[in-house]
Amino acid sequence: MFCSTRGIILRFTILFVLLSSGVYLISCDSNNNSNRISGFVLSGDEPIESAEVTLFSTGTPRGVELLGTGLSDENGFFRIGFRLPSEENAVLYVTAQSPILALAGQTRLLINDSVRLATVLGRKPIEDEIVINERVTVATAYAMAQFIEDGEIDGPSPGLQNAADILTRLVDLDSGDTTFFLNTFPNGGSTTTRGAFNSLANMLAACVRSEDKCDTLFDHATPPGGGEPGDTFEAAHNIALFPWQNVDDLFELSLEEQVYGPALDSTDDITAWFLAIRYIGNGKEINGPGNTAFDADGNAWITNNFVFRDNPLDVACGDDHVLRLTPTGEDAPGAPYQGGGTYGVGYGITLDPEGNVWVGNFAFQGEGCTLDPDARAQSVSKFSPNGTPLSPNTVGDDIGGFMGAGNTINFPQGTVSDKDGNIWIANCNGDNVTQFPGGDPDEAFVIQETDDADEKIIDAPFDVAIDVDGNAWVTGNESFNVAKFDPDGNLILNVSGDEAMEAGFNLPMGIASDNFGNAWVANSGFVTAPCDGNSVPELKAFIALTLDPDFMNPDASLIKVNSDGTEIGSFKGGGLLMPWGISVDGGGNVWVSNFDGKTVSYFCGEDTSKCPPGLETGDPIAPLGYFFNGLKRSTSVEIDPSGNVWATNNFEILAVSDNPGGDSMVVFIGAASPVKAPLIGPPVAP
Repeated sequence: MFCSTRGIILRFTILFVLLSSGVYLISCDSNNNSNRISGFVLSGDEPIESAEVTLFSTGTPRGVELLGTGLSDENGFFRIGFRLPSEENAVLYVTAQSPILALAGQTRLLINDSVRLATVLGRKPIEDEIVINERVTVATAYAMAQFIEDGEIDGPSPGLQNAADILTRLVDLDSGDTTFFLNTFPNGGSTTTRGAFNSLANMLAACVRSEDKCDTLFDHATPPGGGEPGDTFEAAHNIALFPWQNVDDLFELSLEEQVYGPALDSTDDITAWFLAIRYIGNGKEINGPGNTAFDADGNAWITNNFVFRDNPLDVACGDDHVLRLTPTGEDAPGAPYQGGGTYGVGYGITLDPEGNVWVGNFAFQGEGCTLDPDARAQSVSKFSPNGTPLSPNTVGDDIGGFMGAGNTINFPQGTVSDKDGNIWIANCNGDNVTQFPGGDPDEAFVIQETDDADEKIIDAPFDVAIDVDGNAWVTGNESFNVAKFDPDGNLILNVSGDEAMEAGFNLPMGIASDNFGNAWVANSGFVTAPCDGNSVPELKAFIALTLDPDFMNPDASLIKVNSDGTEIGSFKGGGLLMPWGISVDGGGNVWVSNFDGKTVSYFCGEDTSKCPPGLETGDPIAPLGYFFNGLKRSTSVEIDPSGNVWATNNFEILAVSDNPGGDSMVVFIGAASPVKAPLIGPPVAP
């Protein structure tokens, strides 16, 4: 039996008796428990006495349940006996806060009414010796940001469980210290995250150690249009949800108690209090990640432009693998997956309704590679959900992959499935779109509409998005337009010419759809899409222009087109500098990756009730965007079922022609409304 409401009342009766007698150990479950957790409630190295420590279970059909309670002694020590839930997906978490009854006459550090600390133990087997402090509280507030409501943690699988796993990338549960992962490359001193994490913990420590500082914390952590937080855990959660708010004021508070370090010594390199970490997989696989798609378990399938080289100056031909990282950044079983004709995949990746993975073989390769890209950029490859290649392998001069009936593929970029399993492929160098009906390459047909002057509707199609009605929207990079086709490939509308110019269309790249029928376009204003085997030197040429410290791109924008093309909005700000990738989160808000500026931008979507008060559709939610010094040149931004925002480090800032690829993925922890995976059509909240 788990603790009932009656049991909770009994618990507080027992608590009163034990406090009166000086005993500091209780549990609400008086049965013969075979499970125990113990540990310490601390602020830095200082024990916190008289904290009520409560163990909960969540993530099951029963919701949040109380498992047991203990009280910390003068050393901060506690112990709890409990019965472990039987469900494999059950997630355990712990809070420590002031009990209903306070001890009088104590001189040691006591927990005050404004303090609530928390940690997540995750799924079984769990740590049985833990530390609860400000660091683990910050990690909990961020990793579980999208699953906290009214002080409780709960949510659907797999997002909740994955979020609990990601927390362990930040802190060691048994010590409360930062992890080796957070302290070392590609994180550690090479980005601002470790310093920001410790600064956030110091903000809480100021309140824990001086109740007078709690008012300052709560004032600066009050959400837009909301009430003040009631405790430190709620304050940390608010900062995680609104990290762009009161940045400098919160930094000043972080200096009051320098409990944890190394911490930030200025806010010069941050625009918001987000936490972003970098993943490099096994350390010998990522080189030019182009785009990401998530499977039903929340694993990230990632395209990889170039084969990995230990020496970054060595010539890198196209990679013949597709990557798959777990939510915590390790290789999934058997990954990376090789074969199926895969070569130099660019932006094209999708999962179909059966969970199969399709990638577009763009034939990216370093300038010094002598292989013929034209022959290798004529196909798409298909993998089973476990990574087995389902398309023909490349053998000798026989190029693999699915070419489609009549060899219909020509340097594919955007590759997208609809709900019927039709695979849509933007042929960047073919000025058309190929569809594999039901995923059958033998039934492939080409969509190539022309206007009244017999001119092609789309020039250099780059990306495809499927809307709520199953229609496909396609960006024309060099035709400065967006067109919509029905599921059979018939043209429905074309936003082009004077209409497109008035809206500011200028070299559009990525496109995404929302649940209102809108199409959202990353309008680069600068990037001529890579569309053939000479793409690397072309990209390097315009990258050189961006190295000027005074570089500006006034034509960069976010464009929204409504379902019938009668309303077109153009929006700027939010750190937009060179928009490339784009996605819509589970709340309908819009995220954009920038190929320059080391910034991910975040905008209010159609449903303004999901935005901070006072914002309208198209307004930047993060006024300056999320600048992160761990970002390089990013081509994609996608949201997983835990609400983590994944951005590709596609190219190096100072790219070399022979091997220009970036080396990592950047994950903004808990920053967005979660999206059910796989994403097929508009986003669905889990």
